[in-house]
Amino acid sequence: MSFGFGKEFRVTVFGESHGTCVGAVVEGCPAGLPLEEGDIQRELDRRKPGGRHSSARGEPDRIRLISGICGGRTNGGPITMLVENEDVDSSWYEENRHLPRPGHSDFPAYVKYGGMNDYRGGGFFSGRMTAPLVMGGAVAKRLLSTLGVKVIGHIVQIGRIRLLEQVSDQAIEAATLRGAICADTGTAREFEGEIDRVAKEGDSVGGVVECRVLNLPTGVGEPFFDSVESTIAHGVFSIPGVKGVEFGAGFGFASMRGSEANDTIVARDGKFETETNRSGGVQGGLTTGMPLLFRVAVKPTPSIRKEQRTVDMRTMQEATIKVGGRHDPCIAVRAVPVVEAVAAVCIADLMARDGKIPRRIGGKIGN
Repeated sequence: MSFGFGKEFRVTVFGESHGTCVGAVVEGCPAGLPLEEGDIQRELDRRKPGGRHSSARGEPDRIRLISGICGGRTNGGPITMLVENEDVDSSWYEENRHLPRPGHSDFPAYVKYGGMNDYRGGGFFSGRMTAPLVMGGAVAKRLLSTLGVKVIGHIVQIGRIRLLEQVSDQAIEAATLRGAICADTGTAREFEGEIDRVAKEGDSVGGVVECRVLNLPTGVGEPFFDSVESTIAHGVFSIPGVKGVEFGAGFGFASMRGSEANDTIVARDGKFETETNRSGGVQGGLTTGMPLLFRVAVKPTPSIRKEQRTVDMRTMQEATIKVGGRHDPCIAVRAVPVVEAVAAVCIADLMARDGKIPRRIGGKIGN
């Protein structure tokens, strides 16, 4: 098993969907970082269920900082955080534990763990485990903010509807503040209408999250196998429901010529820049100093109200299943802060390994 991610800045997650709590432990955060529960709570509030386009599961997700903080600052030790699971209903899962849900990990998890896996809400395979990711990412974001680095994101596609115009970083930040799922108001309304339509049909829909990391220094990354792309891709693919990731022009590169794909290098104010950013701010696995830009494809929620075919694992006879419980019609909506969180953890770890993050922030030497 592997529930920890990162080397110098490391996040370990724990808990299960219908267990007592879910939480995270952060190691490698410098001592002296100003950090309060509110810093974590703001990010959790963006992810928590109960909104118009999310599960009806009414989890308040009130953060508890257990260790690693003294006087409002990190003390250099492990930072332990958790939220309790307060609105759990396992009845449907108890009745249907032998019917693996299509699109879920139920069957392979049953085989891997010999039937000892936690089948209630998917256990630690559940999207509920994205809450600990957001906790760890909130610490990483707070740390990166001391270096002027920002991580922002929004939705650029829901189903077959896409955002066609490029939007500014400021527009994305403003959309986040007002709780909008997309920086373009008109497109956001189209997205919401599509989600409403599929929800009324008892179905679900996928989406694409775009994430940007701003103000990065040049040269962050650890080639060969810990390049920026490979590290972020590893982290992002650990998010339940993620099925694709691309950087910059991504798969669009396949239809370009080199003369179209290359980013022309220029000098502005004594600094190297590129006129375009098709590479997504990465070359050779290292940051270029341009904004790091990547997109993540999130699959439709597999738990839907439509009847589906499955097999009873006790009898190996075909059966049908109509998934109960409470589920999002589009998990991409709540994935935005999760993708941001994972990106922040990856960048914090890579910057720490590159010596760009100090071992302590402020403080005095001696008594």
